[in-house]
This record gives sequence, structure tokens and C-alpha cells, in this order.
Amino acid sequence: MMNTQERRTTFAVSLIMAFRMLGLFMILPVFSVAARTYADATPQLIGLALGVYGLTQACLQMPFGLMSDRLGRKPIILTGLVLFAIGSLVAALAHNLHLIIIGRALQGGGAIGSTLIALLADFTRPEQRTKAMACMGMTIGIAFSAAMVLGPLVARWHSLSAIFWLTALLALLGIVVLFYLVPAGAPVLDENQEPLLKKLWTVLTDKELLRLDAGIFLQHAALTASFLVIPVVFHHSGITTLHAWRAYLPILVIAFLCMVPLIILAEKKQKMRPIFLGCIAMIGISQCILALSYHVFWVVCFALLLFFIAFNCLEACLPSLVSKRCPAASKGTAMGIYSSSQFLGIFFGGTVGGIVYAHIHIAGVFALVAGFALVWLLIAFGMQPIKVSSKNEE
Repeated sequence: MMNTQERRTTFAVSLIMAFRMLGLFMILPVFSVAARTYADATPQLIGLALGVYGLTQACLQMPFGLMSDRLGRKPIILTGLVLFAIGSLVAALAHNLHLIIIGRALQGGGAIGSTLIALLADFTRPEQRTKAMACMGMTIGIAFSAAMVLGPLVARWHSLSAIFWLTALLALLGIVVLFYLVPAGAPVLDENQEPLLKKLWTVLTDKELLRLDAGIFLQHAALTASFLVIPVVFHHSGITTLHAWRAYLPILVIAFLCMVPLIILAEKKQKMRPIFLGCIAMIGISQCILALSYHVFWVVCFALLLFFIAFNCLEACLPSLVSKRCPAASKGTAMGIYSSSQFLGIFFGGTVGGIVYAHIHIAGVFALVAGFALVWLLIAFGMQPIKVSSKNEE
């Protein structure tokens, strides 16, 4: 059972992560439709605006993770939250897509995902770390589900600007949580840490970590590309952006209820590999269904249910698997590479998805995402059970 400090840290880190992800995910169900009202809108620019956040995140996750290993976690997290708030304000005040792209790029400067995960690992004992990581992963899943419902509702106030204003407020709330809920006095870092290049070599030559990095890349490429066209599909079905939450809410509630027993089976019953592979396959199946029948509303809802069950389960499991695999002295570095892969996937999915949407339309984007799932399944098929040793865990 987690002690008081572990529970407090898990709650605080999960809350900060949820604030960030809630702000980011809220634009997904509305952006591709609302962005078309700007005079300079094109499918390529819409895709770039959706994905550019991931590019700056990918570039900075590893440097931030490395700096957190040297300078401590809190100063890096504070810097990231401030940059995230500034980018949100720029996007909130933007009057064209080019300025939104700049704001989204600045948001990406707050590349603290790896540092938050490393902070959580710092304050949890090895035997409790998986539970803490799973709690954080589930919190991200809840934030994602809430964002799908809240995004259309918040957009009613003042289109996309209202979402970006709220995102800036959530970043400031994250700073409050950082100072008042994260325990004081982070663990003292080892002054005799491994050289940087050795850390990088250790992490980049671990085949199992590379499988997980590839997985998070493809998962978020799939998410971003899908949501370039899912709001358009709903719009064509007569579900306006303002009322899309009515479709998302029951789907996401059912998906969450289905996800929980899957995670319990994966973690407690040692069924991680079959459930992990099954969820990847489920993403691919959902996209094949969408590619063939995206014009049938109830079929779309069923396919989205499959997608969200799989996505939320994988999102909860992946950080736990990375934490158990990476060496203790290189947590920040390993999480930096993992998070860089995640956000590079967002950029890749948004950019490539925008190009495919412009030339092959909706079915082409869903076929693209099904291809992502197939590649991921082939990569993950050879995954080995991760045995945590004292060497890897402090």
C-alpha cells in the first residue's frame, strides 16, 4: 500500500498532467471544423496547427528530462508550465491559423511530461511505482474523456479562443499544485551520475524501450490523424460541433468502464502481453470500420467505442511499462525519449493526416491510421515480459 507521501505525490503529479492534457485534448473534437472559419484555412494548415505542438514537445522533452536529472524536477516543471501558459495566451488572441500555429508551438515549449513521470518515480518505492504510474495513466485517460465532452461545450462561449483561455488557466493552476501539493525536498540526486552519452546509449540500445517508444509515437499519430476527420464525420451526420458532446459522453463513459477490468487483468493477472496486443489490434479494426462505413452514424459510434477502449487502456499501461524497464539513474533521460516519441507522433499524425485528407479525403485518413496500427502490432509482437530488478529500481 502506498504511504502518505506516495499518495500525495501521485495525486499532485497526476493532477498537473491532467490539467495539461485536458487543455490539449479539448481542441480535438472541435478544431478541424472550427478552424475552417479562418480566412487562411487549408487542410494542410489545420493539420499543422493541430500537430505542431508535438514537434516542439518532441524537440524539448529529452533536454528537459536531462536537465531535470541535473537541476532537479521542480524548476524544470515550473518553466514548462509558464511556457505552456504563454503559448495558450498567444493562441487565444490569434485571428488566423498562422498565429494559432505559433501559439501551439509555444505551448509545446512546456515539454515537462518526462520530468513529471520522473518526479513521480523519484517519490515512489519500487513495489508501489507500477500502481502510481497506472494511476497517472488512468488520470490521463479520464482527462482525455472529459476533454472530448468539455471541448464542444467550452467552444460555445467564444469558439476556439475560449478553449485556449481555459488552457492558460489550467497551466496556472498546475503551478499552484506544484508549489502546494508536491512534497518539498526532492530526493538528492547522485553526484556521481553516469555521463550523458552513456545514459543515452543505455536507453537507445534497449530494444524493449524502443518498442515502447515506437508504440507511443504510433498511438498519438493515430489519435491526431483520426481527429482531423472525426469532427467532420459527425458534422456530415448532422451532429454540430456544439452538440458533439452528446455523442462523445456515452461512448467515453462505456469505454472507461470497459478499460478498468482490462488494466486489472494486465497488471494483477499478468496478462499484459495479450491485452496490449489486443488493444493495438482493436485500434486497427476500429479504423478499418471507419474507413468503410464512416457515413453511417451508429457504425461510427461503435468504432469510436472500440478505439477509446483501446486508447485509454494503452495510455494507462505504456508509462508503467517504461518506468519498470528503464534504469533508475536514467529515468529522466528514458522518459524524455519516451515523451519525445509521443509528441513527435502528434506532429507526424497531424501533418501527414492533413496531407492525406487534402488528397484522399476522409476514408484515406482512416486507412492511414489502420496502417499505423498494423505497423505497431508488428513491432510489439516480439515484446518480452519486463522483469524489474533492484538494479533497475533504486
